Amino acid sequence: MGEAYIVGAVRTPSGRKKGQLSGWHPIDLGAFVLDALVTRTGTDPDLVEDVVFGCIDQVGAQSANIARNAVLAAGWPETVPATTVDRQCGSSQQAIHFAAQAVMSGVHDVVVAAGVESMSTVPLGGNAVAGHKAGFGVPYSPRMKERYPGVRFDQFQGAEMIASKWGFTRETLDAFGLASHEKAAAATEAGLFEDEIEPVPIELDGESILATRDEGIRYDASLEAMAQLPALSDTGVLTAGTSSQIADGAAAVLVCNEVGLERLGATPRARIHAMALAATDPVIMLTAPIPATARVLERTNLTIDDVDLFEVNEAFASVPLAWLNDTHADPGKLNVNGGAIALGHALGCTGVRLMTTLLHELERRGGRWGLETMCEGGGLANATLIERL
Repeated sequence: MGEAYIVGAVRTPSGRKKGQLSGWHPIDLGAFVLDALVTRTGTDPDLVEDVVFGCIDQVGAQSANIARNAVLAAGWPETVPATTVDRQCGSSQQAIHFAAQAVMSGVHDVVVAAGVESMSTVPLGGNAVAGHKAGFGVPYSPRMKERYPGVRFDQFQGAEMIASKWGFTRETLDAFGLASHEKAAAATEAGLFEDEIEPVPIELDGESILATRDEGIRYDASLEAMAQLPALSDTGVLTAGTSSQIADGAAAVLVCNEVGLERLGATPRARIHAMALAATDPVIMLTAPIPATARVLERTNLTIDDVDLFEVNEAFASVPLAWLNDTHADPGKLNVNGGAIALGHALGCTGVRLMTTLLHELERRGGRWGLETMCEGGGLANATLIERL
């Protein structure tokens, strides 16, 4: 079997809900990162054999195969195929897996994996809400209800269940949320995200400017301010300050095998060393990164201590904290430049966003191994281990 190499990776800055990127149609935002990717890597789009986009709420502006529409909006040849996938929050990480599997098998040699989500345009759960209002039913069937009687599948409830099961206090969660903002602020001020971010043209107060920074970072965050935030539920310990931010964004990576590298005349930056999936209880929902991590390490004969950096999506503070507890990973290697609590979680974009950040930080530090994993609706998780070259 062949290898899968990452040649390039780029992302937009993250935009807050109704913020700096909200004026962009999600198709055009996806097209923007496709253009940035081929410009940065010097790739002829005609050589791309497939484009796989992650996107969760595929309704309205994000419906009708947004991947194909982004390819067309980018002005790429009409002969370039594209498809859109939904593995909930791991959708674009799954896009990376599909791209890697395609080039490793030799079915394709050059594939783009990308992700986009405009939560300003299509809100969280927009597809289910719109479908229900249109009389098209709901995504929970009688047989599901029979198996899980009286259960409401809810990520917020799952995050609270994790906090309770692992015994995380409000103070512990607040400290983690604060650290995310502090790390993201420090990384931004030091210019650590500049190489991975493609500045996006926007209009602000009638003036054309470039959006260059992630918009959700709170540079003045403090434990005192965190403590004043109300809990998301009457009996809960999670707040808006310990939950991922609603966001807009897009990201893309170029994946090739040896033949693809030769065709492009490209030098690989990393190798996708191993991939794994896991599924767990869909009610608590958000714990699958733990077995996914164990599975991907088992396939490589590596230990958790061998890995130089971890990107574990901060859907809620309780998720990476539970992951740390059970994996015994070094907290100093986790989300070293902050995570979705500060940087935002543009759902279908986040998997590639995390990979882009992971790759750039490995290069900056001269590290070898990097691991990405994230929780996903339905009790799922992807895990991807890369080797910097």
